[in-house]
Amino acid sequence: MMVEPEQTSPKLMSDLYGGLDPRDIPTYAISEAARYLRIPAGTIRSWVAGRDYKTSQGKQYFKPLIITPAPKPRLLSFTNLIEVHLLRAIRKDHQIQFNNVRVALDYIESQLQVSHPLARTQFRTDGMDLFIEHYGTLINASRAGQTNLKDALNAHLARIEPDDAGLAIKLYPFTRSQETNNPRLVVIDSRIAFGRLVIAGTGIPTHIIAERYYAGDSIDDLADDYNCNHETIEEAIRCEIQPVAA
Repeated sequence: MMVEPEQTSPKLMSDLYGGLDPRDIPTYAISEAARYLRIPAGTIRSWVAGRDYKTSQGKQYFKPLIITPAPKPRLLSFTNLIEVHLLRAIRKDHQIQFNNVRVALDYIESQLQVSHPLARTQFRTDGMDLFIEHYGTLINASRAGQTNLKDALNAHLARIEPDDAGLAIKLYPFTRSQETNNPRLVVIDSRIAFGRLVIAGTGIPTHIIAERYYAGDSIDDLADDYNCNHETIEEAIRCEIQPVAA
């Protein structure tokens, strides 16, 4: 039986990281975030770095949707992972329009009066309907389209676990193509293994499992060594080898 590792309190963690919340520390390269969240690296790069685009009036620039703590090198924080994870819900059913998404996010941030609103419980309780209505108006979305967006956001929000203050503390990323068939066998928690993807309920990074598997250890050996069932070991390996979704 797997046992949840003892987790350090947010205050002590902040002390350990020089007064910073570990959720806000630049940790993840874009390629790593792409692998964890099953989103193309180019898409994430556009969201966090902005992009140029051509119009009849010449080249224009969309500013980033997500503000990262480390622009050079471009590293994302755990909070940024949450934001990318939820933007995936919009991208899934809607053609991303950077200016409209940015305007809608700015609107929600001003209404809730918090930074990074997508990573906070207030978005689910107070902000989601406001966001959907505002964003839907900007893109002329039908009522059915707005309902689909809300369902997609709820499915993504269900993978996030908040702390007592309402800020995201754990993310169970989608590991399968179908969102309705996604177990919660792996998790990202900035307090464990420096925020690396680990087997849920343990501090075992999935990349360690995969490295041992490719070095010749069998599924049976790994299951015995880490006191996990075969499905969990196979899921850990799958997370490290799966192709990024298109």
